[in-house]
Amino acid sequence: MPPDPPRARSGPAREEPELAPYAARSSRASRPVAEEGREPFLRTPYAEDLHRIVHTRAFRRLAHKTQAIGAASCDHCRTRLTHTLEVAQIARSLSRALELNEDLAEAAAMGHDLGHAPFGHAGEKALNALVPGGFSHQAQSLRIVDLLAWGGRGLNLTHDVRDAIAKHSKGLGPVFARGPESPATFEGQAVRVADIIAYLAHDMDDAVEAGLLKISDIPVSILAAFGESPESREDAMVKDLLASTSVLRNGPRFAFSKSMEENMESLRAFMLEKVYRCPEIAGEMERGAETVKAIYIAVTTDTSLAEEIPLKHLSQTREEAAKDFIAGMTDRFAIRFLEKIRSGERPVLPVKV
Repeated sequence: MPPDPPRARSGPAREEPELAPYAARSSRASRPVAEEGREPFLRTPYAEDLHRIVHTRAFRRLAHKTQAIGAASCDHCRTRLTHTLEVAQIARSLSRALELNEDLAEAAAMGHDLGHAPFGHAGEKALNALVPGGFSHQAQSLRIVDLLAWGGRGLNLTHDVRDAIAKHSKGLGPVFARGPESPATFEGQAVRVADIIAYLAHDMDDAVEAGLLKISDIPVSILAAFGESPESREDAMVKDLLASTSVLRNGPRFAFSKSMEENMESLRAFMLEKVYRCPEIAGEMERGAETVKAIYIAVTTDTSLAEEIPLKHLSQTREEAAKDFIAGMTDRFAIRFLEKIRSGERPVLPVKV
């Protein structure tokens, strides 16, 4: 008997025998604008979404955006890009274990932080305070894939990937959202929890790399619960999640054990006190926030500068154009841009975004 053709082995038909009944199927995926006859030969629609995301400038710029420790101050610390790759790896692992659609989980994970501002959450908070109507990186990520990417054409991603991107961030809300705040697919829910596992597992490693912490500074209780390495912390959370998640007829109900929730809260509190609010990081983030604020004021008050912003024609107001422009900046571009403004030199703006 001749072997199956490549499409049968790698397209949507492959999903049926491999996925649980409650997993998303790319054969049922739809896009805001229909693309009949345009899906590629060897990729499912979700895999095609991943392909489109990684070919954006917004994705490549993540390599020079801060995750937790300043991107320019530590060669081996995570950037927003390496964090994204780690979230994707965890989301795929969870999806594989629960027989979910790995292509959907990976695509959403790779696109979840496209809209992050420079200087990590400090930049996000600064923009949120400046922009009329506020600013959130998850909404900006969706705006990028819907409108700004590829020269203003947008990516026309599937609704499932768009939903997972828009609802990935916990913020101050619960880890496991229920109701309208929860991603519509279980794959989207896996990305949401993978994001939390990634930063809890890895930010401590970055603090040690940057010399902000020594292993001897970490409480014995945290070391006992998670181990010393980022791999052991990640494994501890993933294993507990899979052991505590109930797989019901209509799909998994994600959960951590009570002891793991307490350990994660202890880890988060320790990191908040000793790292996120330490003088070195706090000062660095304050400078980043001031940079964002100064650029925003300059761009929204200097008419000639505002007219040069790429894709300004896609924004309804000068403030929205400034928000789109600044949110897309890398840390180093923002610093250099402000230096040129303050020196009286006209900054050279990029032609494309």
